[in-house]
Amino acid sequence: MIQIENLTKSFGNLQVLKGVSLSIKKGEVISIVGPSGAGKTTLLQLIGTLDKPSGGSIRFNGEELGKMSESRLATFRNRHIGFVFQFHQLLPEFTALENIIIPALIAGRKRKEAEAEAMELLRIMGIEQRAQHKPSEMSGGENQRVAVARALINRPDVILADEPSGSLDSHNKEELHKLFFDLRDKLGQTFIIVTHDESLAAFTDRTIRMVDGIIEGCDVKKG
Repeated sequence: MIQIENLTKSFGNLQVLKGVSLSIKKGEVISIVGPSGAGKTTLLQLIGTLDKPSGGSIRFNGEELGKMSESRLATFRNRHIGFVFQFHQLLPEFTALENIIIPALIAGRKRKEAEAEAMELLRIMGIEQRAQHKPSEMSGGENQRVAVARALINRPDVILADEPSGSLDSHNKEELHKLFFDLRDKLGQTFIIVTHDESLAAFTDRTIRMVDGIIEGCDVKKG
């Protein structure tokens, strides 16, 4: 589904990515691990079209992202990619339901349809009773589940998660990790997760290990 070839990225004289190549299949849950400064988040941002590479290519279902205009990239990002960050990044003045439907409204979908799908996602997340609660009225774990539902509302091909459980306590962390795999099993969802959490990485289908801007190794889950 995603084909990355010889990807490089420099910021001035600092080369952060030094020729990364990687293939990702639909329905995979992949973790990217490595020390700070290894290039993990930079790689995730390039896959998510939040930045452009200095060299190399990213193909998404055969289409090269580097050949898209800025407006086409914005539409592509909205419809095909979901984002989950370490801190949920929910808008504090909006309810859980309202936060979830924002990407759908941006995509031009009807509000009634978006709200119905958002409620179904909240049900899958196990927090449908929180639909009318604002972020300040929910726990960290609940807010992160709302963030995951927001990432899913446009049925993206892939969800990119950057340290998604980094701000959670051990119980909510475990629950969020379980949720990712439940979503893969129920929806066939593809995940690419940057994490320092080895317990999460151990359960993903593949663990990509990065060091100093290159892929040093790849661990494949057995069985």
